[in-house]
Amino acid sequence: MSTTTALVTISESDQAKVRQWLHNRPETTVRAYEREAWQMLTFIGKPLERITLADLQQYQDELASRGLSLSSQARAVSAIKSLLTFLHRAGLIPANVGAAVRTRAHPDNLTQRILSETAVQKMLAREDGQRDHALLRLMYAAGLRASELARLCWRDVQERRDKEAGQVTRFGKGGKTISILVSPETWRVLEALRASETLLGYGLPDSPVFRSRKHAGHLTTTQVYRIVRAAAKAAGLDAQVSPHWLRHAHASHALDRGAPISLVQATLGHASVQTTGRYLHARPDASSGQYLPV
Repeated sequence: MSTTTALVTISESDQAKVRQWLHNRPETTVRAYEREAWQMLTFIGKPLERITLADLQQYQDELASRGLSLSSQARAVSAIKSLLTFLHRAGLIPANVGAAVRTRAHPDNLTQRILSETAVQKMLAREDGQRDHALLRLMYAAGLRASELARLCWRDVQERRDKEAGQVTRFGKGGKTISILVSPETWRVLEALRASETLLGYGLPDSPVFRSRKHAGHLTTTQVYRIVRAAAKAAGLDAQVSPHWLRHAHASHALDRGAPISLVQATLGHASVQTTGRYLHARPDASSGQYLPV
């Protein structure tokens, strides 16, 4: 069901409430959360202030009947709970019935989405296009999300003479601004790209680091996704690799090589060290099973 179809049956008042909830959120979050809200409202067929716990539980059953994975169901319910919590706190609905909704536990498949160092190196080696090679390298080296990478301008990429390298400032989830030091090798790749872009008239401070060849503006997150997927395919990887897999690889490989967990947390912008700790659990160095006689 398209958003346009959904809007036909949703009141202007509810549309306005949803957009208040999504105000100033990242573009990718807006698209995903808006879709979940429209689908829920269309299915239930009631104004937001009249939705009951029974309505939400019925919608949960509907999601399960569609054959969605447990993680997809959990994401949908999480978005709806966030919407209702926001509206209740803002005084726009009388009660937050979403607070009573329980989500089913689902397995953590993070391990399956962590590329090996060899796989990452294969992707970099097979991509010889200057822009796309720099994009893949920086996404891995800085642990950037696709949306953060796509928004980068050259003013966000600065030289660090004291480190003989450079740093990239990203504007991430939750409004966080984080500056990330990159290695001399990665810095040279970025500098070479900037030199090429300057010759073409695109190396100005407000110019995109990763420029779309079609309209000279920023790449979209969809284009970033396609570049990563194509590089993975060229490297002979069978998995359906997405940009976020390179972020997972950054965290896992940094921890494997002895980076302090607090530094990885700060670089990736995780709200808590527990989130970063998932990577330690996904690829443990030891297990009690090693002490057994079998």
